[in-house]
Amino acid sequence: MVALLPKLAINCDRLDRSLAELAKIGKLPNGGVCRLAFSEEDIQARQLVTTWMLEAGMSVRSDAVGNIIGTYAGTETGSAALATGSHIDTVPVGGRYDGCLGVVAGIEVARVLQENQIRLRHPFEVIVFSDEENSVIGCKAIAGNAPTDPERYRRKDGTSIQECLKNVGGDWDKLHTAKRDRSEIAAFVELHVEQGGVLEAWNKQIGVVTGIVGQYRYMVQIVGRPNHAGTTPMNMRKDALVAASQLVLAINRLGLETIGDQVATVGHMTVSPNGTNVVPALVNLSIDLRDLSEDNLQYLITEIEKEAVAIAASTGTEITFDLKLYVQPTLAKPTLMATIADVCKKLDLSYDYLPSRAGHDAQEIGRFTDMAMIFVPSLNGISHSEEEYTSPEQCALGAEVLLQTILAIDKSY
Repeated sequence: MVALLPKLAINCDRLDRSLAELAKIGKLPNGGVCRLAFSEEDIQARQLVTTWMLEAGMSVRSDAVGNIIGTYAGTETGSAALATGSHIDTVPVGGRYDGCLGVVAGIEVARVLQENQIRLRHPFEVIVFSDEENSVIGCKAIAGNAPTDPERYRRKDGTSIQECLKNVGGDWDKLHTAKRDRSEIAAFVELHVEQGGVLEAWNKQIGVVTGIVGQYRYMVQIVGRPNHAGTTPMNMRKDALVAASQLVLAINRLGLETIGDQVATVGHMTVSPNGTNVVPALVNLSIDLRDLSEDNLQYLITEIEKEAVAIAASTGTEITFDLKLYVQPTLAKPTLMATIADVCKKLDLSYDYLPSRAGHDAQEIGRFTDMAMIFVPSLNGISHSEEEYTSPEQCALGAEVLLQTILAIDKSY
């Protein structure tokens, strides 16, 4: 069991003030935050976070992809770091907690250690990962999994990744130098708002994340035959929208009825020619499949393809699948999960286990070292929105669990 050091505690007010100060950078009139990666707002936020790290007694460096790495030195020379962190970039209309809580809480842990003149055996790192909301280049580069084609990262406004990285002190030509391994990071624990409503529905204070789901995303094209809606008998039609509708229902049924913890979503659809009096000739739709089990994902894909073959035959249409995204699931380290649970028990906090259905920086870091995540509730399950909210007390509890988890694994790693 974990033995806590009761004199160490997160400063709730300071944590909340830091979140509020960071949220001023890129603040929108509606109360949301727009701080896109590599923007002027992102650069300002990076400067603020760097200042906080230095004030907390950390040394600070930036790698080739602009990841900011703050290090609070340990007592054992050559020890691999215990790391935490997240991101400070946002979606175009985001909130103040997604990503930011993990960064600010990590700095708060360093502040507490500094104030109490405590050095861990291991170095303690807080990492601010570059561009989590778009390319995920920061964590992928550290894991050694970043695609090396610069065109993959070109911004919507045409800006190249070379220019983006130069603006934040990075260097595209040295991408490979950002890679790290287990000899450098012994364990990574990320604190994050849940971005869903499970903890709130369960009335739990802390979520112990079992892993980060794998994702398959497909674009599906369904080709029928256009014809006059009034003069074409029902039994002579090749209606692409009818076929698409049947496929959507089949995907939903498989998501509901398959044994497992999967989700299956059709979230995008276009119909052509999209005329009131024309039998639909073409439908494009998306499929988003997520689960912690790769075997279950493969089963779902196989079953969906079988359904598509049957639907195409019965409707006289052609259905083709194009894989657009594949992300392998990453499981949390059981011993780290147990440590987090023990900390919750010692702090008398209610907790439960759940997967993360959203992607996080921890997913890539967990490919080469031990990884765990701590969730705190999101009000009404809302995130990526100006309405995103987690109370100061909930944020502080999450940070307290992070602090005590880091102290515990410093003894066991």
